[in-house]
Amino acid sequence: MTHAFDWSRGYASRRSPVFARNVVSTSHPIAAQAGLRVLQDGGTAADAAIAAAACMTVVEPCSNGLGSDLFAIVWDPRDGTLQGLNASGTAPAAWTPAYFRARYGADARAPAKRGWDSVTVPGAIAGWVALHGRYGSRPLADLLEPAAVVAERGYAVPVIIQQKWANAASLPELTTQPGFADTFLPYGREPRVGERFALPDAARTLRRVGATGGEAFYRGEIAAAIAAHARAHGGAMTETDLAGYAPEWVTPIARAYRGHVLHEIPPNGQGIAALIALGILEHFDLAALAVDGVQSQHLQIEAMKLAFADVYRHVADARAMQVTPAQMLDDAYLASRARLIDPLRAQDFGPGLAPQGGTIYLTAADERGMMVSLIQSNYMGFGSGVVVPGWGISLQNRGHGFTLDERRANVVAPGKRPFHTIIPAFLTKDGQPLMSFGVMGGDMQPQGHLQTLVRMLDYRQHPQAACDAPRWRWFGGIVNAEDGFDPACAQALRDLGHRVEPFADSYQDYGAGQFIWRLGDPAVDGYVAASDPRRDGLAAGW
Repeated sequence: MTHAFDWSRGYASRRSPVFARNVVSTSHPIAAQAGLRVLQDGGTAADAAIAAAACMTVVEPCSNGLGSDLFAIVWDPRDGTLQGLNASGTAPAAWTPAYFRARYGADARAPAKRGWDSVTVPGAIAGWVALHGRYGSRPLADLLEPAAVVAERGYAVPVIIQQKWANAASLPELTTQPGFADTFLPYGREPRVGERFALPDAARTLRRVGATGGEAFYRGEIAAAIAAHARAHGGAMTETDLAGYAPEWVTPIARAYRGHVLHEIPPNGQGIAALIALGILEHFDLAALAVDGVQSQHLQIEAMKLAFADVYRHVADARAMQVTPAQMLDDAYLASRARLIDPLRAQDFGPGLAPQGGTIYLTAADERGMMVSLIQSNYMGFGSGVVVPGWGISLQNRGHGFTLDERRANVVAPGKRPFHTIIPAFLTKDGQPLMSFGVMGGDMQPQGHLQTLVRMLDYRQHPQAACDAPRWRWFGGIVNAEDGFDPACAQALRDLGHRVEPFADSYQDYGAGQFIWRLGDPAVDGYVAASDPRRDGLAAGW
């Protein structure tokens, strides 16, 4: 029984930055501690990130699961390189626009939002295996065991995760999906704050993945169970789809800003939106403006709107894009986009280039200098809602990110990756690593990258202060202002023509970030880390 506290009430808190030579920052303390134990045992930052990511699938199931997708950026101190990993899933071989129109009608615009017709091949576990193969130093089974133990023993559900869980439990589109209620409504309802939740079937999966190096998930008994469940519930995914999947190592795309360089995963993700917006803002002297004043906020919002106009029009699986990332980041093009901003008036922007033909984020860093920026997600809170029985695998719904419009680069096709919202980030200066960071939360992610970096690089706010500061969120022509946002600034934005409205949503909200900033030689000076107070998280170090 839980104590009769009023869990809904509290005070605005100020977290202190954490200083240490080895750090893990996540949105759940149990996951941060799992990663930290790996570092204390001599594991690499990649080992720690895998252990933490595995725990996150258990302790924050409203945001990610064993059927998630994943992206990562890794600084390797052994050769001084920055590597990107795209472990987002691909469409089943049967998926075409005709497949979905036959099932949902001629007016269907996208694959299903929930259920098996929203599920692409899950990529996260393949991502763990790929990270471990290149950067790991401890047996994979050992890294996954802490998550398996938590899944078996259970844990007390914390406040913010419970809020997200309760929101999902009110949606019939989720609760009626096969396996959802049996797994995530253990009391005939969602768990309450402080109630125990266990996921023993996930422990079974984690141990089989560890013992087989992921083979069981993509080519063994787990793959067979996933494919059989799809067949039983009208899904198209097959064992062949799973066996044919492989993540891709990619070169991050980059853009200079204020003497630093921001790195993002290239499309099919939306990280390029942050690069475009910063490339536009490079043409304005933000530091001469008040940090929380209307002029600075207006310029940032307008730059973000311009970025989204191009991203939503052009970004897809890179193999299908008709406009290249290089064209979208061209200096002259971004300068021309910057000239469109009116300092005294909000505007609506269209794309400027014509074609030429529910998430978790974590970061870890070790005293040897390895830094890992990792994000994984089921999307839209509990993803598809589908859970594979006996294995505890909750599956993402990333297929809903495709369009059925055959004129668009992001049209669904067999083996193709959909437009993705989740984006890890990394900051360098003079060719050296400086910060591993990310801000989870749907379309808020590039907006969070933009706002926190502007605060750190233009206004010299430390990572925790930049993380704590109130944010805005632009979506669908509306600027949402977070609690704590200066009311006078909000009114001044309205006076410029912005539609400013309050907004509270337990899935997307205003993002939640984790940050690790390198102070110098990691073995001597270490790092400073921040964790977002908008989640139940923790930055832990030693």
